[in-house]
Amino acid sequence: MTGLFGEIFLSALLFGAVTAAIPLLLAGLGEQMSEKAGVLNIGIEGMMLAGAYLGFVGAFYSGSLWLGFLTSAGGGIAVALVMALLCVRIGLNQIVIGIALTLGLEGLTALLHHFQFSRSYPRLPAVDVTVIPLLSDIPVIGPALFRQHLSVYLAVALVFAMGYVYRRTQLGLNLQAAGDKPAALDVAGIDVVRTRTIAVLTTGALAGLGGAFLANVGAGLFIPFITNGAGFLGIVLAMLARGRPVWVLFGALLFGVCLSLTTAMQVAGINIPTDVIQMLPFLAVMIMLVLFGRRASLPAALGIPYERGAR
Repeated sequence: MTGLFGEIFLSALLFGAVTAAIPLLLAGLGEQMSEKAGVLNIGIEGMMLAGAYLGFVGAFYSGSLWLGFLTSAGGGIAVALVMALLCVRIGLNQIVIGIALTLGLEGLTALLHHFQFSRSYPRLPAVDVTVIPLLSDIPVIGPALFRQHLSVYLAVALVFAMGYVYRRTQLGLNLQAAGDKPAALDVAGIDVVRTRTIAVLTTGALAGLGGAFLANVGAGLFIPFITNGAGFLGIVLAMLARGRPVWVLFGALLFGVCLSLTTAMQVAGINIPTDVIQMLPFLAVMIMLVLFGRRASLPAALGIPYERGAR
C-alpha cells in the first residue's frame, strides 16, 4: 500500500518523528528544570548549537559517538556556566543574556566550522541501532519505535526519571521552591543560588546532548544553524507542559511529526512544497499557545533574580 496513510508513508513518518522529537525532548526537559528553579533560559538554542558542533567534532575525530555525546554535554555546560554566572550569580536580565548567548553561539559555531572544514561537510557513519525483539516486528510502528539508537531509549527513560525526581525527592522540592518561593527556601537553609545554578548547568548538559543527537544521529553531519529554532520549540514545550516531563514527551512527538512530514511525503512520492511543510511546527506552536497558553502554570519567581534579604 502506497500513498498517503500507506505503510511506507506511516513508517517513514513515525521513524522521522522519533528522530526529530529527541532533540526537542532533551531541550524541553532541560528548559523545564531551569524554569522550575525560576530561570528563564532563552539561551538554550545557543547551548544546543554548542553541543551540536562539539559533539560532531568529538565524534568525528575520535570515531566514538558516545565520546561525541560527552563533549557535547561539556559544551552545553560551558555555555550554561556563562548563563549561571551572569544571570543567577550577578542577576542580569535573563532574556537579554539568553538572546546574546544564542546569537553569539550561532556566529561562533559557524565561524569555527568554516575554519575547521572550510566549505566541506564531512559525514559520520550510520549509527548502530538497538533492536527490541518481537516489538520491532510489529508492522509500521515496530521499525519506527523499536529499531532506534540506544540514546533514544535513554532519552525516553530520562522522562520518567525526572518525573520521579520532581515528585519524590528533596531535590525536586528544592527546585520547585526556588521557582515559586525562593525566600522560603533560603529561610529553610537551602542556597537558592546554588539550586538555580545546578538547574541551569543541567539544562546546558541536556541541551548539548540534544544538539549532538541532532547532528550525529539525526543528520550525521554538522552545518551552521543546524538547530533551526529547536531550542525555542523546547522553551514552548516546557512552558506548556506545566511541570510534567511526560507532557514534554508528547509535545515533542507532536512537533516531531510536523518536522518529519517532508521526508515521509518524499518517500511516499507525494509532492508538496517543502516551505508549506516546514511552517507546520511553528503553526502548531501558535495553535497550542492559543489553546493552552492561558492555562500554562509558570513559577511565581520565573525570570526574577534572587537577592538575599531583598523585598
